Amino acid sequence: MEARKTESRPFSAAVARIAGGLTLALCVAAVLASAAAAQPARFDDVVRNLRNPEPRARLNAVKLLREARYPEAIVPIAALVTDPLDPIQLEAIAAELSFFLARDVRERRRFGFVEVRNRGGAEGAYEMGRLAVWPRPVPPEVVVALLKAVDDETARVRLEAIYAAATIAKSPLSAESEQLLIKALDHYDPVVRGGAARLAGRAGMKAAADVLIKLMNDSNPDVRFASMRALGELREERALAALTEQLKFYGKGEGAWSALDALAHIAHPSSIAEFTARLADKDPFLRRAAAEGLGRTADKASMPALETGAGTDPSDMARAAMAFALQKLGRNYVARLIEFLDDARTAVQVQEYLLDLGPAIEQEMLPSLQEPDPSIRAAVADVLGEIGGDASLQALQALQDRDKDVVDAATRAVERIKARPSTTLRTP
Repeated sequence: MEARKTESRPFSAAVARIAGGLTLALCVAAVLASAAAAQPARFDDVVRNLRNPEPRARLNAVKLLREARYPEAIVPIAALVTDPLDPIQLEAIAAELSFFLARDVRERRRFGFVEVRNRGGAEGAYEMGRLAVWPRPVPPEVVVALLKAVDDETARVRLEAIYAAATIAKSPLSAESEQLLIKALDHYDPVVRGGAARLAGRAGMKAAADVLIKLMNDSNPDVRFASMRALGELREERALAALTEQLKFYGKGEGAWSALDALAHIAHPSSIAEFTARLADKDPFLRRAAAEGLGRTADKASMPALETGAGTDPSDMARAAMAFALQKLGRNYVARLIEFLDDARTAVQVQEYLLDLGPAIEQEMLPSLQEPDPSIRAAVADVLGEIGGDASLQALQALQDRDKDVVDAATRAVERIKARPSTTLRTP
């Protein structure tokens, strides 16, 4: 992504290609609202304005580069993530996030006949799960800038910065990013500590394990719970005893669920007794975690209870977890899992299950591209983009769908598969 490769090319051509045919003059007129916008601008000229001492010029440059979604702007914009002015920082953070999101963060999403409100901004993007982000490298300069911005004096900047990093950062992190993340785990702001714990877990940063173990006793409950779940994502077996103690200490509520969820991800055989005991708990979150743990530990003795629960449990979330566990135990429950994709309350949960199950279930998922519910078709397409190969590519390219969300999901999926270097592509 070297800027020198495009210095001789008018930026207007890039905008016309990427922004669906909009000329740069129109883009700039809308964003900059200046007379100079009528003149063709160049990429290097717009990037130079990122260093302009005039705040409005810097802000307008970021807005233009964000709107154009020109990938060579990713590294230059990173410098403004720590700009002295909050509006410029927030615009720069939003711009960096937009370069890596596979789809926009909607404040409202429709699943079936139900419209559900989402959190906006970077935190909302994080909650959309792994499929919200393109599987492309993130320049270390971007992650470093975001982690430096968590020391900003403005709470909103800190929040957006840590969750933007948690959403897009990928393993392995650079040495500087790891150091900054360890520092963020000891930040005075609990929002930053909690976000940093989530980042450490999703990015698979094993070097943070010792700090996360200590944070299980943090003064802030959200930090404690996020740290426990992060240790589960890291599959940190050194935390087994401490997590089991936390489960007994809390007994119920989010603290107990966070501990059991972590144990379920680590999936050590020594935790089977805890999973079995909690499978009939009053709390559906605990039943969910218990079922996941039994599936991941391959505890076949639990199959009768899981089969009963998968059909009768009053919680959709718990039933989905039991279906996942049974699939892990060798039963054919993929079709049952896919049924839960029509509900916003379980869609991301089940997509994560399908990603964990991986390429082995590709053939079983393909027929679901013809499901009557468009929200199911779209969710299946997104998953196939991550785990599918030739068969998925052909099915997605041949898909004729009248629903825009399904078409968009299929397009994203095709791009994901084609971008995967290990995939052998065939033209249908």
